[in-house]
Amino acid sequence: MKIMIAALLAGFAFSSVYAADNCEAMAAEKKLAGAAKTSFMKKCQADSQGAGSACEATADQKKLAGAARTSFLKKCEGDAKGNQAGAACEATAKEKKLAGAAKSSFMKKCVADAQAPAN
Repeated sequence: MKIMIAALLAGFAFSSVYAADNCEAMAAEKKLAGAAKTSFMKKCQADSQGAGSACEATADQKKLAGAARTSFLKKCEGDAKGNQAGAACEATAKEKKLAGAAKSSFMKKCVADAQAPAN
């Protein structure tokens, strides 16, 4: 189950870069500027990111409702954020050619930093 969610989220992570470019192109095509462009970009990017919709689709498949659904969605979206952070940290560790204890330490700190709320 987690592997399926991780695979879906990896696909969404790669598509989010495309979505940002696509939203920018659509805003330019509509000749939006200022607050209208900002509002459009925010909605477009939110619509194009799939973690929430993937989690909701899974909740629908499991026929969850009420508190169980809310709890599942919260955990699923949290896991999605963690998986994206883990993939980015893994790529950085590979770039730095880290291995063993150094890689473990780097990964632990990197994922914790990525999941920490921005102040």
